[in-house]
Amino acid sequence: MKTSHKLLLGSQHTVAMFGATVLMPLLTGLNPSIALFCAGVGTLLFHLVTGRIVPVFLGSSFAFIAPILAATQSGFSLDYVTGGIASAGLVYIAFAFFAFLLGPHRIKSLFPPIVTGPIIIVIGLTLAPVAIKMASHNWLLAILTLGTVTLAAVFCRGLLKILPILLGVTVGYLVALGLGQVDTTPIHHAAWLGLPPFTEAKFDWRVSLLIAPVAIVSIMEHIGDVLTNGRVVGKDFFQKPGLQRTLLGDGLASALSGLVGGPVLTTYAENTGVLAITKVYDPSVLRISAIFAIFLGLSPKIAALLQTLPAGVLGGISILLFGMIASIGVRTLAESEIDFAHSRNLIIVSIILVLGLGGAHFTLPTALPFEVNGMALAAITGIVLNLLLP
Repeated sequence: MKTSHKLLLGSQHTVAMFGATVLMPLLTGLNPSIALFCAGVGTLLFHLVTGRIVPVFLGSSFAFIAPILAATQSGFSLDYVTGGIASAGLVYIAFAFFAFLLGPHRIKSLFPPIVTGPIIIVIGLTLAPVAIKMASHNWLLAILTLGTVTLAAVFCRGLLKILPILLGVTVGYLVALGLGQVDTTPIHHAAWLGLPPFTEAKFDWRVSLLIAPVAIVSIMEHIGDVLTNGRVVGKDFFQKPGLQRTLLGDGLASALSGLVGGPVLTTYAENTGVLAITKVYDPSVLRISAIFAIFLGLSPKIAALLQTLPAGVLGGISILLFGMIASIGVRTLAESEIDFAHSRNLIIVSIILVLGLGGAHFTLPTALPFEVNGMALAAITGIVLNLLLP
């Protein structure tokens, strides 16, 4: 593949990850430029640890919004919050050691298709309200963007066929500009180059106990995303490079991010959706995207340009990307030829879907409130049911 094609493909992945990677720090008070820079560096570190064979991008994790807000509302400054984030990275590393001891075969036995299929569906559909909320800001732009992506993916040939996301964003953005719906003031006022305002992390055991345990939730998301990614690519990443290495890569990246003021990093379903649409699985494309993310973190003007992307445009893309993830889960169930005439299988899938999509939550009776909800609760329940039911 030509270098120019790889650069365009990398830019697609940058667009796909940008909205969520920036939104999380905007909601919690963290700095978006630091988040972009750490996402790029963390992704490169992840690829190094995993032998450069897993086409994954690491972005800001939404699982930590609630504990971060709880810490700041309790009077702790952001430098102590980022210390808690670094501690969450250490939890990842501890789980990586556990996965190494247990072995990939035992880990994989916990995630047969009857469990992974509905979990993948939950991963995609739990993001559906986010897509609809963004699209509802301007349904005209959302439909136009979605339509452009769909037409390019189905009817175009050559380069345009593998760049539907970028084409859709470009068309949607140009239309928004023509309609006067883009405020370009931030672009004019931003500098071309500048270091992000890095923060030195400080540690307080109270903040660490509040934030770090939530890593258990994001680790479940990590496992689901790695399963999904492998399903899209057609490889078993549990076997090679191994779950222990993907967890280690994610943990090291998150710990490093927290030390300089960034968020916890997690594998991004958005980029897996891009892989599914383009069918280009070259991990070097994701590394190019990581370099773009670093550049965005160092270039306030370009970051400002992407921040002016209308929500309707991002919503149109997200509708397709998140739907593709859920569809992969359906394909997993179909290709495994699971017998749904068996009540055991119906029970497992039904409970996973309802718990994951219905907003279920369970609060552990600990000194500090620790809540398991959504996909994590669905995944844990599915694993337990699969082990217990005959």
